Amino acid sequence: MAETKTAYNRIEMLQAADNVAREKSIDREQVLEAMEMALQKAARAKYGPEHDIRATIDRNTGETQLFRYRQVADPVENEFTQISVADAQAIHPDAKVGDFLSDPLPAIDLGRINAQTAKQVIVQRVREAERDRQHAEYKDRIGEIVNGIVKRVEFGNVTVDLGRAEAVMRRDETIPRETFKVSDRVRAYIYDVRKESRGPQIFLSRTHPQFMAKLFAQEVPEIYDGIIEIKSVARDPGSRAKIGVVSNDSSIDPVGACVGMRGSRVQAVVQELQGEKIDIIPWSNDPATFVVNALAPAEVAKVVLDEEDHRIEVVVPDDQLSLAIGRRGQNVRLASMLTGWAIDILTEAEESERRQEEFKTRSALFVEALDVDDVIAGLLVTEGFTRVEEVAAVALDDLAGIEGFDEGVAEELKARAESWIEKRNIEHEAERKKLGVSDDIAAFEALQPAMLVKLGEKGIKTLDDLADLAGDELVEIVGKDEMSEDDANAIIMKAREHWFADEEKK
Repeated sequence: MAETKTAYNRIEMLQAADNVAREKSIDREQVLEAMEMALQKAARAKYGPEHDIRATIDRNTGETQLFRYRQVADPVENEFTQISVADAQAIHPDAKVGDFLSDPLPAIDLGRINAQTAKQVIVQRVREAERDRQHAEYKDRIGEIVNGIVKRVEFGNVTVDLGRAEAVMRRDETIPRETFKVSDRVRAYIYDVRKESRGPQIFLSRTHPQFMAKLFAQEVPEIYDGIIEIKSVARDPGSRAKIGVVSNDSSIDPVGACVGMRGSRVQAVVQELQGEKIDIIPWSNDPATFVVNALAPAEVAKVVLDEEDHRIEVVVPDDQLSLAIGRRGQNVRLASMLTGWAIDILTEAEESERRQEEFKTRSALFVEALDVDDVIAGLLVTEGFTRVEEVAAVALDDLAGIEGFDEGVAEELKARAESWIEKRNIEHEAERKKLGVSDDIAAFEALQPAMLVKLGEKGIKTLDDLADLAGDELVEIVGKDEMSEDDANAIIMKAREHWFADEEKK
């Protein structure tokens, strides 16, 4: 009768392991290992924690066995976990140092306290295995849309039951004015999965730009199939969004495909996003064209790109300014996010006024520096000259080819420009010496006299002062129009050469 009961308990143990593994979606082996750990802990509580006691459960019969392990050592430092060579060889004649001997121990009656301890160990190990399973399952699902049911709402933070795991959607990841109640169904985007001490944290978002992109992929078969590609997305969650699309098939209109018959496809996305208005923009490899498209529905008269600063100046008709900027700057802000370019918007009137002001300033410079009248100065500005150095450096034929000029005028202008530059350099050289900028710095060919004065005014007077600068700091001092950051870095590295030379001498 006792044997039958023992056999029943063994079968019951295996069935319990199978049930837990199935319920928690973890491997049966992990549950049995947790049970072995629980038995080991209970046995050590009975025989003493100093012993190396291990438990095994037969995977087929459920039979449990306990063993005390001791390692053969010479000398013996711990009598509980080690055994001398002589004593070991009395048991096993061929035993040698480093071998392990195992002694079977009688089965133990767990008792109420030990049973509770064993249960806690099993629960803890099973929970850890479940966390590992959840992390392994969801870490590769970042970037997917999932459906779940709201389990809890605390201070605007939503806990979502995904079926096989729980996820968190923080308040700032929910669309403004969007509210959730327990048992509501929710669709969201997995943007991060982290392994933390309290278990894997799966983070959801409904405001992430890619959430909208994935929604379009679900509604538009051409996107799912790769015929149409979403190049960029910009969102002001719950209010307005812009999405840049391009077709890899010239026969398919990317905008029309995303809009759908009578707007059915885009409306499905709009409803999911709580009425967020979506502008679908044709993407272009040309930044100017893409920016013009992105500012829709406003019309654009002219664009000017500054590739170095990654800025673009957009000129719009006077009556289109408010439309281009949008309410609270929303339209231009979203266009900038979509294109990745900083956008400055001017009206045609503002641009004309600024152009006239620049024309006057540059004309005045040439009138004073070259001692010419307004007509000649105006012709130089009209041809694109902005500085006296450009007049001195331009080829004589190019200068003579300007309408209204001849070779004599061109030669005279170049001579006056060179004379003015020489005179200015002499003045700057005197100012440089007065400021105490060393000759070592002045020997750098890339540093013009005007730059040396600017350095002196900023307290950069020795090679060490120059060597201590960063490239962007040097550019800021001398002017970004005068020097690139690469050139600045090269100058600074040359200024540091004496440091390396001093190190080698040591």
